[in-house]
Amino acid sequence: MKTSKPLSVVLSVLIALVVLTGSIAVPLLCRPFYYAHIGPMNLTSYGLTEGEIKTAYDEMMDFCLGKRTDFSAGVLAFSPSGADHFADVRGLFLLDLRVLNFAVMSLSFLLGWCLVGKVRPHRFLGRGPGLWAAAGLGATFLAVGGLAALDFDRAFVIFHSIFFPGKDNWIFDWRTDPIILFLPQDFFRNCALLILALLLFWCATLLAADWRMRRRGE
Repeated sequence: MKTSKPLSVVLSVLIALVVLTGSIAVPLLCRPFYYAHIGPMNLTSYGLTEGEIKTAYDEMMDFCLGKRTDFSAGVLAFSPSGADHFADVRGLFLLDLRVLNFAVMSLSFLLGWCLVGKVRPHRFLGRGPGLWAAAGLGATFLAVGGLAALDFDRAFVIFHSIFFPGKDNWIFDWRTDPIILFLPQDFFRNCALLILALLLFWCATLLAADWRMRRRGE
């Protein structure tokens, strides 16, 4: 069976994209993850019932995930500036999901092509594309996670300055955009921890799979 170096590189990139965008998609799509924070973070102390908070969150996320065209947050008022920020967020969320779909379809196609065409990815230094994808992601996000752990507040600001350059509409005034009261910074920290944990889990899985394949001589 012939091997291909370009195939190995492309597979490494696609695997990394699937793991990265898939991990990010989990807190975006798993709404019970947010619901589980309502009680422990005492969010009902701001005057809404648990049901109203869930409705506000669901409507906000429906907009951010492209399920509705108009921004809404349940019974909560919002400013034009606040709605504009969520429109920017919508673009990032949809980009992640589109890249995930593209990477999954491309990876599936290439793996099928490998089986039909009897082509295998080249193993650089005796290691497969899964290991190189895991190594790149693991090293990058351990560094990012370490810096965020040292000063999450600063990391939070840096994140927004990178993904929303030249804008300050992400700095909410709770009096005009009370939705921010129900999206505390600790919730975003926990989202980041969940994403990091998923990344590390899948990286470990890829490393273990590569180790098993190497032992079997595949």
